[in-house]
Amino acid sequence: MKFKMKLTFFCLFSLLVMSKGQAQEIKQFDYSNWKLVWHDEFEYENKDLDTEWISANHPSKNLYCSRWRENADVKNGLLYLENRKENRGGQEWTSGSIWTKKKFKYGYFECRYKYAAAEATNNSFWLMTQGPEPTEGKRFEIDINEGHFPNEVNTNIHQWSDFTIDEKGNKKHATSHKGFAFGAKPDYMIQLETPIETTKIRFVSNNKAKFNLGEFRIYGVNKEGKYPTVLSQSADTDVPNLVNYARSKEVTITTSGSFNGKDTSHFLTDANPFTSWTTQNEGQKWVEFEWKDKITVGAIQFVNGWKDSKGNWFGLISDYKVQYLHKGEWKVISVLDITKNYNFAEEFHTYGLEWNEKELIFYFDGKEIRREENTFCHSETPIWLSLAIIKWHGTVTDAIDKTSMKVDYVRYYQAKK
Repeated sequence: MKFKMKLTFFCLFSLLVMSKGQAQEIKQFDYSNWKLVWHDEFEYENKDLDTEWISANHPSKNLYCSRWRENADVKNGLLYLENRKENRGGQEWTSGSIWTKKKFKYGYFECRYKYAAAEATNNSFWLMTQGPEPTEGKRFEIDINEGHFPNEVNTNIHQWSDFTIDEKGNKKHATSHKGFAFGAKPDYMIQLETPIETTKIRFVSNNKAKFNLGEFRIYGVNKEGKYPTVLSQSADTDVPNLVNYARSKEVTITTSGSFNGKDTSHFLTDANPFTSWTTQNEGQKWVEFEWKDKITVGAIQFVNGWKDSKGNWFGLISDYKVQYLHKGEWKVISVLDITKNYNFAEEFHTYGLEWNEKELIFYFDGKEIRREENTFCHSETPIWLSLAIIKWHGTVTDAIDKTSMKVDYVRYYQAKK
């Protein structure tokens, strides 16, 4: 069987992979040190999928979908895991999830696939132990990628053997997450080469899910071109004599709405980049700043998303426009649309894991993005491929219907001796 050509595209990004708080050099995966010992290229008829794989056939209480063999379809050299709007198993949606009959241990695992082209979908390539408590290590789950449309890569390490109980009686287990939103970031700095005069500035986004918009600053001109860093908690005093018009007494601020009707727009200008206005769920999201007299603007800053206790950012927006009013018309200052350049539903990408006794090393398109010490993942596990409709990333709409996660191949390598 001829192998399909590997994708040669690499994202234009620079990441330092963190391990125990120390920065490490980014590593490019070297195939020459490994031998391919198992693979599936999906170049067969759909019925033959059952030779190597087992399919889920049941409802899923923690998801918005049940999952069935009929939602896994092999055709034209690809595996399609498809979302369908249909009542089955007591749920309104169906999707697909499969795992290998064969179990694997240390090695390099790689999958090449496209995301389903809709928010609120979970496009996953992962490893998880089955059965009783293993004789080595703990029960575990390694999410090589839980992908979220259009551009998010999420890596997770779960330890399922040991639990603690919180005050409310909820079970808690050890987990470690690190996510990457390609083409997006939490902090935006828009410095104008030519200052503008206006009485209105607005931020507009068609992001389908609600999101958090943090500190929004509209600065006057600094002749030396110096402005504070976006995530600074003392930004308005970092540069002497710099005026932030977004916090002036003369400004009027209006918004498109707020989540659950609770107005949190005051967090847009409370001088804290880690508090936020949470937008409404549906429709276009916008905030507008207006002054009675013209102001001269030299820079605009804003923060989006939310940060967890480990420093990871979530819910970053996929698009925005920052505009100013000029002679009765809205003129563009800055535009972002991630889906045009970082749409993982339109492009195949590879997601990999190098798993050995000491480390877990995650890869995106052959480049290392994360490295962690392996403290409990020491037993055999199947390989899992899953598509799901989820509660925690976006709004469930009819746009999900008939979207699919498309898998080109799955490969397992062992280190050459």
